[in-house]
Amino acid sequence: MADGAPRASAWRQLDDGIRAYRLIAVMGIRSQLTYRVSFAVTAFGNFAATAFDFVTILLMFTQVDALGGFSLPEVAFLYGTSATAFGLCDLVMGSVDRVGARVRDGTLDVLLLRPAPVLAQVAADRFALRRVGRVVQGGAVLAYALGAADIDWDVARVVLVPVMLVCGGLIFAAVFVAGAAFQFWAQDAAEVQSAFTYGGTALLQYPPGLFAKDLVRGVVFVVPLAFVNWLPALYVLGRPLPLGMPGWVGFLAPAVGAACCGAAGLAWRKGVRAYRSTGS
Repeated sequence: MADGAPRASAWRQLDDGIRAYRLIAVMGIRSQLTYRVSFAVTAFGNFAATAFDFVTILLMFTQVDALGGFSLPEVAFLYGTSATAFGLCDLVMGSVDRVGARVRDGTLDVLLLRPAPVLAQVAADRFALRRVGRVVQGGAVLAYALGAADIDWDVARVVLVPVMLVCGGLIFAAVFVAGAAFQFWAQDAAEVQSAFTYGGTALLQYPPGLFAKDLVRGVVFVVPLAFVNWLPALYVLGRPLPLGMPGWVGFLAPAVGAACCGAAGLAWRKGVRAYRSTGS
């Protein structure tokens, strides 16, 4: 019974968080859909803005036949998996980067007084449905890549594609939460957080062979963004993994995602406990 009580409490907190997130997000969505033309324009703008990243890759391939030894469909596969995973995470968790501002002006106190998990409230705050444009754009490129790339499909590869999207989203979410937790002390570290989130997804859109080995080691062993798509995607494409790693490493993405979320949760909990109101 002693072990079961904390476990039941954890599940209850998770259920409360999901319920609070859903209620806040639904209210935000209803508000945004009140002005449907405005929503459609902003969503398309989000789609078009992110599409320029892939246009840049297309322009590169007008001058070369391969990029880092990868064909256009293979690079599109890297781009599509990275952009889609990040887009899903940004849609669900992108608002947590406002924690620093709330800490500085003291408005985090309002969230602490509500009978709902603070992280759920922060993540759902000002839920931006327009970000779905990034998901659609990344998914469109991924669909092209799946049809055009020369992949020797088997059961493992078929399963690994959706798994890497989900686990990639979890890893990005962990980075978002860890960065938000850091802002309890730094208070103005949103740009540092963006370097690992927005910068990370841009990095993962290109073959690892284009980058220095020290950088590759960093995104494998320090901030494990390589498990978002590099390692599982290279297995799917039948390419050797960087740093001489065996192919089965690509299947560790679920374990890495779970570990990252656990570590980010601990960091967030410590950050909330260390928070001191502005007193205003």
